[in-house]
Amino acid sequence: MDKNLDISVVIPVFNEQENLENIYQQVITALQNKYSFEIIFIDDGSTDDSCKVLENIHLKDTRVRAIMFRRNFGQTAAMSAGFNHAKADVIVPLDADGQNDPEDIPALVEKLKEGYDIVSGWRKDRKDKTVTRKIPSMMANWLIGQMTGVKLHDYGCSLKAYKREVLETINLYGEMHRFIPAIASWSGAKITEMVVNHRPRVAGVAKYGLERTIKVFLDLMTVKFLGSYATKPIYIFGGLGILSGFTAVLCGLAVLHMKYISSEHLAMNRNPFLLLTAILMVTTIQLILMGLLAEMIVRTYHESQKRPIYVIRKILESPRGDSK
Repeated sequence: MDKNLDISVVIPVFNEQENLENIYQQVITALQNKYSFEIIFIDDGSTDDSCKVLENIHLKDTRVRAIMFRRNFGQTAAMSAGFNHAKADVIVPLDADGQNDPEDIPALVEKLKEGYDIVSGWRKDRKDKTVTRKIPSMMANWLIGQMTGVKLHDYGCSLKAYKREVLETINLYGEMHRFIPAIASWSGAKITEMVVNHRPRVAGVAKYGLERTIKVFLDLMTVKFLGSYATKPIYIFGGLGILSGFTAVLCGLAVLHMKYISSEHLAMNRNPFLLLTAILMVTTIQLILMGLLAEMIVRTYHESQKRPIYVIRKILESPRGDSK
């Protein structure tokens, strides 16, 4: 951590060579003479000339640092690398496609000073396609709010302001970067949101489509499980096991009723309730044992392994104090 820095701006990059110089200039314009800052670009295995552009930017401004991945690891991994290498107390990520407006950064940072730990951007007037971007996003935001209890209008907006201590306790996997506010709320983080400007893309093409919605939904189930049952998985597996066992008992009683009481009983070898009773009893045992196994596995959860989710090829940076 560098006490001389106010803000670390983290920008994941994947095939955005046309936008990098513009976004760099816009960040400089937004923060120059207002804050001391650094800009960290993370190239997520780009196959265009993004790396060359970043090298040129770094050479002319040592406030810029560039981290190059060996291959494409995904936006979450890129953000995680930026967070890990950031040196300021306030960290602000934004997209490299130019749709986030760097002019909003000062307002987000000032909002943090009101006592918040996270200020999340809300693209209220979003400049994206309605069917493929806006509608799936609205549905995802509503679902995430319902399942996590943290009601934000725009979880998918990359432009947010974080206090460093909030991010230090969070390990990111999959597409988890969008769930940081929800994960931080588990430890009591104070969260708010504010409307930010959203601009149409002027160069390049979007890297994500409807297929990302499926990944978000699957990661949401992971977040819900980790938030509610990460330290007590027996509750969910054991609860399902008890439900299965109770259903097995009901089916067994139905079989006995058909055999000894009802005049319309089925032959035992053709009674579907008998087979269902056996299946549910086995399922009950499996679920309870799975819960006990999960209780043991949770002690060695992957955060304790300290394994990185990305591999860095090289880092371009200069010693502090050599900034322009």
